[in-house]
Amino acid sequence: METANALIGRRLLHAEEPLELLWCPQTVDANRTPLLFVHGAHLGAWCWEEHFLPWFAARGFPVFALSLRGHGASGGRERLNQFGLADYALDLAGVVASVGRAPVLIGHSMGGMVVQKYLGTAAEGDCAAAVFACPVPSFGLLPSTISLAWTRPALFAGIQRMAAGGAASPQVLADALFAGPMEQGRLAGIHRRMQQESRRALMDMSGWGLPQLWTMQRLRMLCLGAQKDILIPASSVRASARMLGAEYRELPGLGHAVMLETRWEAAARPILEWLEENDF
Repeated sequence: METANALIGRRLLHAEEPLELLWCPQTVDANRTPLLFVHGAHLGAWCWEEHFLPWFAARGFPVFALSLRGHGASGGRERLNQFGLADYALDLAGVVASVGRAPVLIGHSMGGMVVQKYLGTAAEGDCAAAVFACPVPSFGLLPSTISLAWTRPALFAGIQRMAAGGAASPQVLADALFAGPMEQGRLAGIHRRMQQESRRALMDMSGWGLPQLWTMQRLRMLCLGAQKDILIPASSVRASARMLGAEYRELPGLGHAVMLETRWEAAARPILEWLEENDF
């Protein structure tokens, strides 16, 4: 899990905080539309490195993944709790500009909400389309949080400890993110790389800083819900798709962290199919 991928390059972009960008140098001049991946809470660009970046690069896409400020190898970790969704959207805007061509934005979980926040201020033509994988719902985290507290109180308590600055156990991580058993060594590697999330960003997602959908550009959009996602149920993703005017597709048998699942390709292929159907 922590072995460097020889196909993937790393660089720091100069911004308000230095931003880690992963990319595949071999495909930067490829003719297909660039793909820019945006990670979710407690993660970094590394979550796309093992599978999604090389897989899409092998299919001719220029691929990029950023670590939002305070995440991964980006700057600002010591000030993480000062950052909200608007700050993350500024990071995304800077990286979009650096790509050079309008990309398809692919946001997972919190990253999907960051993409929505960015689309509220982006200029027409800045990006080509958006894909939301298990996104935080456009109406916020509160309904999903209440449902989890009611149906899985022990898991809810473990996640709350992590949100408050504590450490989640590997078992809490496995139950929250994955549909089924995970090989223990791999789970331990993922657990080591998880980090705290900004409490301000968590508050924003709970209702204090939600995207204003009426200001968003209306691009071609796809929402993917995972059948076995207990953090962001597929029903919530389907409701978000209706609010966004996006196409909805469901991923059978997958949990929340689709890009890290054992069956990750079951999430990558529907994205590829949609991209090809829309001539990206």
